[in-house]
Amino acid sequence: MKALMMAALMAATLPAMACAEGAEMGLAGLLSAGNKQDLPPITLSAGAPLAAAPWVLKSGTYYEFEIEADGSQELALVGPEFFRAIWIDEIVIEGLEIRPLGLDSVEFDEAGTMEIGFIAVKPGRFTLHVPGSTGDSQKLEITIE
Repeated sequence: MKALMMAALMAATLPAMACAEGAEMGLAGLLSAGNKQDLPPITLSAGAPLAAAPWVLKSGTYYEFEIEADGSQELALVGPEFFRAIWIDEIVIEGLEIRPLGLDSVEFDEAGTMEIGFIAVKPGRFTLHVPGSTGDSQKLEITIE
């Protein structure tokens, strides 16, 4: 009986606690503008580095970044471990919004831009890289804290 009463008390107070927590984050919670950060773009170009510096992300934060391909070569970006450590909100290509359940890689056959919005979820160290390349400039080290 005590357990049932305790459960009822907790159920009655949880909505109030959730509202208080939601008020701190904003109306959209994790997707609110106050929780969003823009990351530097990733560049896909023959022989050019992918990024200027490694990324250090915080779990629970919403991020957006662009992948910019110049069309100099057909290039892909692979990172299944990273893509499984995040929740992808959307991918935008030329105004078309895609909301995938998961992702292993992306490939550009010609010049273009892709924007990816996601929430970092699982802490760890990950990489995005151009498949078949061995140079350090052809990979992006990512840490989720």
